[in-house]
Amino acid sequence: MKISKTKISKRIKRKTKSELVETIELAKKNNLLELAKKLSGPTKLQKKINLEDLNKLKGDKIIVVGKVLGKGNIERKISVFALSFSDSALEKLKKRGCETKLIRQEIEKNKKLEGVKII
Repeated sequence: MKISKTKISKRIKRKTKSELVETIELAKKNNLLELAKKLSGPTKLQKKINLEDLNKLKGDKIIVVGKVLGKGNIERKISVFALSFSDSALEKLKKRGCETKLIRQEIEKNKKLEGVKII
């Protein structure tokens, strides 16, 4: 279901983390409304995904609207963008040579998020 920029702006007012607010604003500005909708929704609905689950997904560039956890191993080199990473997940991804960034950093670099899978 589509969401308006006005509705997203109302949702942002309830957010307290400045990093999250900046990410939502940037997504909204670039007309990435589905991403902004997921980011501005309740925090408890944000994903917590393990490396073993990321390993099963197709695609080399993946946005996780939530946190990446370190259970399991990563078998291939991928780019992962998330709101946060656990220390063990960051360590395993870096060891494998994977690119890890915050979602905001990827939006700034790739404004249309071309070739990126959002989960």
